[in-house]
Amino acid sequence: MSQQPANAGDPRILFLIPFFGNWPFWFAFFLESCRHNPTIDWLLFTDCPIPEDAPGNVRFVPMTFAEYCDLVSERLGIDFHPAQPYKLCDIKPALGAVHEDQLAGYDFWAFGDIDVIYGNLRGYFTAERLAAKDLFATHSRRISGHLCLLRNTERMRQAFRLIPDWQRRYEDPKHYALDEGAFSRLFIRHKNWPEALRRFAGRFNDWSRRSEFAEAHSTFTLLEDGRRLIPERWYWRKGRLTNNLQGDQELPYLHFLVWKKERWASQSPEDLLGPPGLPRQEAWVVSAEGWRPMPAEGGAP
Repeated sequence: MSQQPANAGDPRILFLIPFFGNWPFWFAFFLESCRHNPTIDWLLFTDCPIPEDAPGNVRFVPMTFAEYCDLVSERLGIDFHPAQPYKLCDIKPALGAVHEDQLAGYDFWAFGDIDVIYGNLRGYFTAERLAAKDLFATHSRRISGHLCLLRNTERMRQAFRLIPDWQRRYEDPKHYALDEGAFSRLFIRHKNWPEALRRFAGRFNDWSRRSEFAEAHSTFTLLEDGRRLIPERWYWRKGRLTNNLQGDQELPYLHFLVWKKERWASQSPEDLLGPPGLPRQEAWVVSAEGWRPMPAEGGAP
């Protein structure tokens, strides 16, 4: 299991993730990375079969997509009935309001995706770090839809209502990418200004002062000169995540959108998943070729 401490004083965190359709072929790896974060909880609303070997910190609420849309409509007072589940990305900032009844006792709620593998989340979101701000994004100049933490307060649960024309845009079946676009602009403005000038302007925005935008290298390695380097291999070992470009530096999670769209789409899941039982092994490698066992020697830091 993970070496994370389960300190009584650690802020409690709950991920809220609605997902409808079919579990992706890599879902067992996602669940295993949750298992190694035992002091953090996940709550998934879904019409997919509930995995028999899911970790205890991942709970499932069975419901149809239509039932979930009815719930969102009732909780937000709008007519939310899109044809496709992809529209759910737009309402991620509102999930704290939609599921406020599930948040009792939690200090933070989070939204995110399941095309990720988590590393040691407590090692990144330490109690000291979480004490300083109300919102934590893992990109430097926008909210990351694949993982964002918000403090469980009325102010943060209702912040989505400041998105211009949010009711109409939520009811419109068109996908607006509101989670990473319009919602980001509440907290980080003038993102294309020079860094020093942008930070100075942020001092006059209370939403900005209470938020953290820090690059966590979850999809690529962003260098100081602006270049992006995409690691070729990521190493997961007993809940710890590193890659071939950053040595021993641990990363909070891997978002493999690029591989999913560009490399894996033309390959069969059988070729990508590696040998049977690999998700429950203590270590594995993730790359554009999919999942493979960790080499015995020299394969990982």
